[in-house]
Amino acid sequence: MRKADLVNGISEKTGIPKVDVLVALEQFFKEVKETLADGENVYIRGFGSFVVKTRAKKIGRHIKKNVAIEIPEHCIPSFKPAKVFVEQVKESVNPSDIKE
Repeated sequence: MRKADLVNGISEKTGIPKVDVLVALEQFFKEVKETLADGENVYIRGFGSFVVKTRAKKIGRHIKKNVAIEIPEHCIPSFKPAKVFVEQVKESVNPSDIKE
């Protein structure tokens, strides 16, 4: 499912014009990104949490030059689904039905 499919589905189910749904969805994404960029987490009850995780400093390898490089400590965004969300997917999705 793409963003356009999501907008169409929300618009059909709620009766809200697609343009308004798109604006609201874009603003939601923008707010989540800005909040995570500020180092804060976003918790949505029944859906999940968008959190900032810190990756430790580590040694990597530059394959072409065959030299070790230091990858500094850095933060990455992460999503942790709520238990209700996980259970709903577990019960309704058959692993053989997943398209890759």
